[in-house]
Amino acid sequence: MSDAVSALEGARFEGLATVEDIGLQGMITLRGDLALAAVKKAASAAAGAPLPARLEAVMSDTGGLCWMSPDELLVLCPYDEVQARLAKLTTALAKTHALAVDMSDARASFRLSGPGAREAIAKLCPVDLSPEAFRPGMFRRTRMGQIPAAFWLEDEDSFRIICFRSVAQYAYDLLKTAAARDAAVGYF
Repeated sequence: MSDAVSALEGARFEGLATVEDIGLQGMITLRGDLALAAVKKAASAAAGAPLPARLEAVMSDTGGLCWMSPDELLVLCPYDEVQARLAKLTTALAKTHALAVDMSDARASFRLSGPGAREAIAKLCPVDLSPEAFRPGMFRRTRMGQIPAAFWLEDEDSFRIICFRSVAQYAYDLLKTAAARDAAVGYF
């Protein structure tokens, strides 16, 4: 059996901002009625984090939860813990109309960090990324160039970005272009 590898195997670019493939990330898509106590409890237990508000991401030392839509959460955890957490989630939701699926190998994860990160991603996404409008913990599903992507602001200068693995190289190249040293706009 082959070893799992991330989409771009640790690729890294330094410019106005740093673009890096963050490696393997455990991701479980959870679909269900997010108002149900059983779903809330199971999701929080699987992620080790409280349920996020609409359009937010909440992280902890052991994982995180991202609000994807009114009936969908993204559960983040270490890659090697996905199967165990998925099994617990499935057992906890056995009597509830819900779906939990391992999406870890179907997606790629990047970090965009540094003083130019906000400006770089703002060039690519139709989202108001001004510091007043987009604060740490906020989450968006949107388009980044020609592809669907999701991202959240970890801190003032650091974004986490998720896209489909099949478009990882495109996403990385797009982020590199937006973060190139000679591509400064100086808006933020």
